[in-house]
Amino acid sequence: MLTITTLSKRYKTGDQALTEVSMTIPKGQVMCLIGPSGAGKSTLIRCINRLVEPTSGSITLDGVELTSMGGSELRRTRRRIGMIFQEHALVERLSVMENLLSGRLGYVGFWKSYFRRFPSDDIRNAIQLLDKVGLSAHIDKRADALSGGQRQRVGIARALMQNPALLLVDEPTASLDPKTSRDILRLITTLAREHGLTTIINIHDVPLAKRFADRIIGLQAGRVVFDGEPGQLDDDQLTTIYGAEDWSESSRPEELSQHERLPAKVSDRLGIAL
Repeated sequence: MLTITTLSKRYKTGDQALTEVSMTIPKGQVMCLIGPSGAGKSTLIRCINRLVEPTSGSITLDGVELTSMGGSELRRTRRRIGMIFQEHALVERLSVMENLLSGRLGYVGFWKSYFRRFPSDDIRNAIQLLDKVGLSAHIDKRADALSGGQRQRVGIARALMQNPALLLVDEPTASLDPKTSRDILRLITTLAREHGLTTIINIHDVPLAKRFADRIIGLQAGRVVFDGEPGQLDDDQLTTIYGAEDWSESSRPEELSQHERLPAKVSDRLGIAL
C-alpha cells in the first residue's frame, strides 16, 4: 500500500507544483493520474521515488516512510520502486537483453554487472519477460535500432526486472501512435495486475485512462480535484480538471477494430480478454 499525506512541493523559482496532496493506493491497484500540463503529475511521481525532494508531507510504502530516508537506505528502497520513463531511458549502445539486466544493478553490485556476471535466475527471468512483452526475436538487437513502441516495451520489462512493489509510469504513450499507445497501456496494466503491483500511471489520454485504470485521480494546479472510478469521470468532472470543452468523445466507450487487436497467441499468453 502507498500512502501520501499532505504532500507539497515548492520549487526554488517559487512555483507551487503540489499543495497538500493526499491519497492511499491499495496493493495491486492500477491508478491513472490525469490533468493538464503543469498540474503536478510528473512532480508527484518524482517525489514518490525522491527524484524530486518534497517540501513537506509524507510518503509511506508498505508502512515504510520514504521521505525521511537518505543514502544507502534510500538506494535499497528504490529497488522496490520500478520506473517507466517517457524517454525510455535506455542505454543506446547496449542490447535489449543488457538493458533488461540493468534492472538488477541494485541487487548484483557494480563489478558483477560490469563483467556481465548476472545470476542464471535473472537471465531466465529476463528471457521470460522479453517473451511477455513480445521482444524475444530482438534479444540481441541494440536499443538504438528499436522503434518507439519496442523501446517502451524494453522499459516495461526492465522495470519488472527489479521485482518492484510499486510501479511508476510517466507518460508512457506520449510519443506513440494511437494503436501502439493502446497496446502499450494494455501491456502495462495487464502485467501490473499479473504481478500484483501497485501502479501509478501519469497519462494525458483520458479515454485510455478510462479504459484501463481501476481508479483515476485528477490534478489541477497541484491539487486533487477528482478521485474516483473511471465511470464516475463525467463531463462536469473533466471540466473541473481541464476547463470547458466538448467532452462527448472522451466520454464514449472506445471500441477496438479487429485489426487493432493483439495477435491471438500474444493475448492468450498475457491472459487478455478481448
